[in-house]
Order: sequence, then C-alpha cells, then structure tokens
Amino acid sequence: MGIKWQKTEIKTLDDFQEGISPWIISASRATDIPAYYSEWFFDKLQKGYVKWVNPFNRLKPQYVAFKNTKCIVFWSKNPAPMIPFLNELDDRKIGYYFQFTVNDYEDENFEPNLPSLERRIETFKHLSNILGKKRVIWRFDPLLISDYTSPEKLIKKIQKVGDILHPFTEKLVFSFADISNYSRVEKNLKNKGINYIDFDTSNMEYLAEEISQLNTSRSWGVELGTCGEQISLEKFGIKHNKCIDDELILRITESSDRSIEFEQFLGYERQKDLFAIDDFKQMPDLKDKGQRKECGCIYSKDIGSYNTCLHGCIYCYANSSPEAAQKNRRKIKVESDALLS
Repeated sequence: MGIKWQKTEIKTLDDFQEGISPWIISASRATDIPAYYSEWFFDKLQKGYVKWVNPFNRLKPQYVAFKNTKCIVFWSKNPAPMIPFLNELDDRKIGYYFQFTVNDYEDENFEPNLPSLERRIETFKHLSNILGKKRVIWRFDPLLISDYTSPEKLIKKIQKVGDILHPFTEKLVFSFADISNYSRVEKNLKNKGINYIDFDTSNMEYLAEEISQLNTSRSWGVELGTCGEQISLEKFGIKHNKCIDDELILRITESSDRSIEFEQFLGYERQKDLFAIDDFKQMPDLKDKGQRKECGCIYSKDIGSYNTCLHGCIYCYANSSPEAAQKNRRKIKVESDALLS
C-alpha cells in the first residue's frame, strides 16, 4: 500500500478538482522533463498544479498540487534548457537536485538525439558550479554490453567520463541493462541489428570491481551505488542507491523552509535543547512500494508520462517507439495541464 499524500482542492481553469499535495516530486522517471518540457513544468509550477495520467489506467487523471512541495528530483540527460529557470525554485524555497545521466555511447549511436558528449560534460560542470556537487549526481545508466560494446570497452568509456566529472559530483550511480524483461526494448534492439549480451553475476562483478578500482586508482573519491539492482556489490564498496534520497534531501534543504511534519516524515527530529545535536532516524516505511522491489527510493510523486521523450535511446523502456514519442510531442503545449491526457 502506497503513501497517502495530503488531499487538497485545486482550482483549474474550468472548475475545482480534488487533488494531492506531495512533499517530494519526481520529474521524472518516465520522461526527460528538463530537456524537453522545462517551460511546461515552470508554467505548471506558477499555476500551482499539474495533471498526471496513470499510464496503466487512463480513465481518471490525478491532480497534483505544488503548495506543500519541499523537494523536486529532476532526472535528465540534458538539463541545459532548464538552467535559466532554476531561480524560480530558489525563490520559492523549494529544494532540488539532479540525477544527470552522462553515458558515452556516441560510437554505438545508442542515444541518437542527445547533444555531443562534450556538450553534456560542459553542462554537467556548469550545473555543478551553480548548485554544488552534492546536488548533481552522475549516472552512467544503463551499462549495456553488446557486439559493439564489450565490458572492457565500457570500462574505458566510464574512465574517460569519470576522469573529467569526478571533481564535480559526489556520487556515481549505475545499473545493468535488463533487456530481456522488456520485450519492446528487445524488439527495438533487434530492429537496429544490435545483439545485446545478458548480464550475469560474472560480468556484473567484473564491471563492479573495475569501476571500484577506477574510483580508487584514479582518485575519484566518489560514492558508488547501483540503481534497482538485486545483486550485492558491497565487497567492492558499492551500495544499493536511493535515487530519491531522504538524507540528501535533508542536506540540501534549509531547516527554516521545512515543516515539522515534513521532517518527521523523513525521520528527522529537532531537539528542544538548542545545544543538543539533532537526530536523524531512518523510518522503516519510507521505501516507495510503488517501485520495484530492488529500488531504494523513498516515496515521491512522479509527474511524467511515457512516450514523450525524444532522445530516442535504443534501450529505453518508457517509449513504445521513437515514432510514438514524436507524435505525442507535437500534441503537447505549454498550457496543457498534463504531458498526456
């Protein structure tokens, strides 16, 4: 059973709607809002709400208000279009950070519509200089091995990017492509003539050990974590990550901007004695039960929609096809309440 966010009444252009008002917004696992929908997002923020349509049950949309929002987690491969808007969040005293995926699949053309790796690296550095490195998390996600990309070649790619990015982040998060569980991804790869190789314990541990050695031998000094993986890689110093992270949220938000109720939700308790050290207690029920069993994220409300991202990544499970995303993109206007309706 999922968390029950506070209910609220939302005034739309046409009428009043019952909605929810979550503390934490995810924007978004389902699409790249910073890259393609920054204007749309900040228009919704000013209006005070967004309409979200459940991809598995499209009969009844859900209205999501921003009035209680204390933190937004952005997921992106190209957040450059959003950078000019970020002062709006600062003015509203809303905390935020970026899960910024910087892969190097240029030779393979696995991510055909992204800016060049050089430009994405410059965006990463610029964003980190603006926000601080704790608020820009580097993801090399997913790791994908195929006829084009051997595990050894992948390590060289990670080294190439990591040697540049490590001074600008505190964490590297990665996952192993799980192609066989997504039939449409498998189909898209076959249509491109790409023969992928399934991950097993052996090649997972090989890559984990090599990444760990890079982190040490090249003095990166970043925290290493996996996203949504069952395998334990603790022996290589790699943790199960929480991409929606309660401890990081506390680090990046000002105590004066947090409500007592929000802090209690996160398991944080202020001491009445001004000279005492505040206490953080991990709450046992913060894991988002709407995510996969292996996911470590705490509860948030995602506001994205499938079939709206135009990056065209061949391994993407959120688009049924590049054509579907292109079609929906043309329909979406800034004034639309939802990305899809």
